[in-house]
Amino acid sequence: MHIMEGFLPPAWAGLWFLISLPAIAYGAVKSKKLVENNPRNRALLAVAGGFIFVLSSLKIPSPVTGSTSHPTGTGIATILFGPAVTAFLSSIVLLYQTLLLAHGGLTTLGANTASMGFIGPLAGWGVYRILKDRLSLKATVFIVAVVADWFTYVITSVQIALAFPGESFVKSALTFMGIFALTQIPVAVVEGIFAALLMGYIANLWEDRVSQEVTA
Repeated sequence: MHIMEGFLPPAWAGLWFLISLPAIAYGAVKSKKLVENNPRNRALLAVAGGFIFVLSSLKIPSPVTGSTSHPTGTGIATILFGPAVTAFLSSIVLLYQTLLLAHGGLTTLGANTASMGFIGPLAGWGVYRILKDRLSLKATVFIVAVVADWFTYVITSVQIALAFPGESFVKSALTFMGIFALTQIPVAVVEGIFAALLMGYIANLWEDRVSQEVTA
């Protein structure tokens, strides 16, 4: 979903920066408060950010769309900290990937952050709010990760279609969604499994540490 450098017209690239920046700024403030309130959150933020970096670096080129297909890794951050913090973490990840891996681009950083870092996770967060008391932790994490991933690619398709509508914006968006779906449907399912396993491990580790402190 990393739209490549220079692919979007300047007006659209600038608009997506304007949409992303408030979420990134709020996420940065919220992240700082999380660490100040509980220093342990620093480790969780690092794990969530690392998960986003590793999974979203596993790219499958999609030359027709000017983008790539890959896991997003945002499900865990979304559940732990919400979409704003996820946007902040994702913006850092996307910047590093642009500078170190030539994955994405500086001019498309706003668009990529909007889709992968904020709007996709926002959809996942909405699903989490509905499911958190109805399903097991692993089942909830799996669904949230899959929804955040799929919705990211819906937004990426919309972003590209808005910039290059062709004869019809709707037809263009559906075409891009169809191209992404070939790889993204199975990729999102695999991502959901990994996210559920990691979140289960984090939950067990956290419970063990709390238990040790209580009995100490």
